[in-house]
Amino acid sequence: MKIICIGRNYVDHISELNNERPSEPVIFLKPDTAVVLKKFPFVIPAFSEDVHHEVEILVKINKVGKYIDKKFAHKYYDEIGLGIDFTARDVQNELKSKGLPWEKAKAFDGSAVISDFVPKNTVASVENINFELRKNNEIAQQGNTGLMLWNIDEIVSYVSQYFTLKKGDIIFTGTPKGVASVKEGDVLEGFIEGKQMFKINVK
Repeated sequence: MKIICIGRNYVDHISELNNERPSEPVIFLKPDTAVVLKKFPFVIPAFSEDVHHEVEILVKINKVGKYIDKKFAHKYYDEIGLGIDFTARDVQNELKSKGLPWEKAKAFDGSAVISDFVPKNTVASVENINFELRKNNEIAQQGNTGLMLWNIDEIVSYVSQYFTLKKGDIIFTGTPKGVASVKEGDVLEGFIEGKQMFKINVK
């Protein structure tokens, strides 16, 4: 299983971090060891003083694909989920300042929350999915896939130009504005169209 992540896919999030708007999707990877195991908490790593939550719609690939045309991309996934791309922002900023890769900030153990998946036909359109993250019962992030710079089918097609997609691969599609630090004792809950998809404690 590959975990493929898309960065800078929502304009408001690009602005809040003062990043440059990309001309094509930004891609990075997480290893399978990044996944937080079911019923386990997220543990803040000792090497960071500023870990941020980034809630994202996920898609699970259902068959092998390479050089997928955008018009056929919808055939390569039939389930959606919700996740968190935890980011050690202080580490990332240091790496970015030196022009170095982000893996230490993005791909560390336990840096990915992945919900259970539901059929994509449970939503009216994958281009109009409302989702949110609540931190300690207060809304921290809200998004809609209609605000993506590149929609899900465009992402699937683009990624497949570089990586062969295989059954079970998961794509994180980008986070909306509202990213912020997590603290020990926080409770994070993710929702798609009002349905709870995950609940995780921070330690």
